[in-house]
Amino acid sequence: MSDAMIRVPAEVRDRLAVIAEARGTSIRSLVQEFAESTLTEEERRERAERARAYLAENFGVEVGDEESAVMGRRLREAFARQQGEAA
Repeated sequence: MSDAMIRVPAEVRDRLAVIAEARGTSIRSLVQEFAESTLTEEERRERAERARAYLAENFGVEVGDEESAVMGRRLREAFARQQGEAA
């Protein structure tokens, strides 16, 4: 795999360096982790559909759009709280 340059403002580079150091890793690894773990909206929809199908097939549980939206909101809120506590 060949490397590529990504241009960012100095402030962003400096922030990435601080985050990487705090995690005991490099900026390169930090950016790679972000790229590998961040889903697009379409990928999230596909994953949600697979999860719904799995729940229906294996547990007989049908999750509707409203229930899915509520759970998504609750998960985002929990994640935000966790991020706030880590700061």
